[in-house]
Amino acid sequence: MAQSQKFVMNPQVYQSIKLMELPIIDLRERIEEELERNPALEVLEDKSTVSLDATAAGQREEYDYLEAGADSGFSDLGFISSGGQAAAEEQRRFIEGALFHPETLQEHLLWQLRLEPVDEDMRRLCELLIQNLDQDGFHEEPVDILLKNEDPEKTKAAVKLVQGLDPAGTCTAGYRESLLVQVGLLQDAPKGIVQALSHLELLERGKIAEAAKQMDCTEKEAAHIFEKIKELSPFPGRRFGSGETRYVIADIRVAKKEGEFVIILNEEEIPILGINPFFMKVAGEAGDCGPNDPQTAGKKKEDKPVKDFARENIKEARWFINAINQRNHTLLRVCRALVEFQRPFFVKGPKFLAPLALKDIARELGLHQATVSRIANGKYVQTEWGIFELRHFFTNSITGTGSGGSKYSKEGVKEVIKEIIGCEHSRLSDQEIVGLLAKQGIALARRTVAKYRKELDVKPSFDR
Repeated sequence: MAQSQKFVMNPQVYQSIKLMELPIIDLRERIEEELERNPALEVLEDKSTVSLDATAAGQREEYDYLEAGADSGFSDLGFISSGGQAAAEEQRRFIEGALFHPETLQEHLLWQLRLEPVDEDMRRLCELLIQNLDQDGFHEEPVDILLKNEDPEKTKAAVKLVQGLDPAGTCTAGYRESLLVQVGLLQDAPKGIVQALSHLELLERGKIAEAAKQMDCTEKEAAHIFEKIKELSPFPGRRFGSGETRYVIADIRVAKKEGEFVIILNEEEIPILGINPFFMKVAGEAGDCGPNDPQTAGKKKEDKPVKDFARENIKEARWFINAINQRNHTLLRVCRALVEFQRPFFVKGPKFLAPLALKDIARELGLHQATVSRIANGKYVQTEWGIFELRHFFTNSITGTGSGGSKYSKEGVKEVIKEIIGCEHSRLSDQEIVGLLAKQGIALARRTVAKYRKELDVKPSFDR
């Protein structure tokens, strides 16, 4: 015999933990699954399914109010002076906020192909080639395998036709072939540009003199060729969408009202749940009949499975509702603590983000660090400076971990670097950026600046 201790997690606790991890979109899907599974659970109110008529009526009331306000002297206070301007502003916001489906590379090429005067067989080959392109505009399957049973001459003509469509340089095997195709389509291609494509590594590193020596031309000619190559696109398909629209819905919003920050939970995407009254009635019928009544004794035995079924579903529905309420309550607590810790960020902007660790929030709220991690995972908060993931506010300092190191956070310093590069009048090197940061009291090594610049997806100085 042996004694042992182990932690057994009951289904309700496991459900509560899993719900705490879900962002708002996944939470809504989980609620829909539970509604289908549990008949005792029902939706009392769902603000996300408002009719268009109700929305239009609400907007009309708002316009009427603004029109009345303008007549009452609101225009003297700097508010909207007429209902027409309010309607125009509302229309602008609607257009900017409308869903947009980006055009894919395939859609763009197929549209141009329909305008080309070619026969059906050539059109079919071109369509096969277009559908075989990846997001960069290159072949996914080699052409000789994709069209191995087709006429080689027709295949070659189809490839050339697609390569000449906009954007030029698609339907190629890689970026070098793409650049070569684009160079062949240039009207004013400088002499030696084809040869220069063999020395891209030197040109990319800014070694113009060495490239000019190998190309047997002057540095001025090499620099001119390099500038022409920079106008080309090595990955022509990347400026088109992939066809997948990704949505980010903020779970919570932080707004400033009368000098104080107000934290607002996004309740419009989460329906209000309740218990079905019919199930409550069925579960509460026990004891209505007297125990000594011979006419109802048999009926009570028959109804017992029904009552047990109703009670079990009601119990699970209450657990589910409580778990959602616990998730929302914990999210509000964590966000309230974040606003207190990161007040400079919410007041002044992203570059004032302070170092913060999960354990700091956990210690402040009396929660486990894993709980804070779960509630911050995949959740987004809408602020005056944009929409940020909650994890964005947990960032190490530049010289230590969390709030125990420097007063400057990694993400805050990255914002400062982005601002310096965005305002530069000349191409600043990483070493020059180090000097500008030092003047602001931020001590960083050059390699650290280079690392942060790469994370910001900013090219080196000779590429900018």
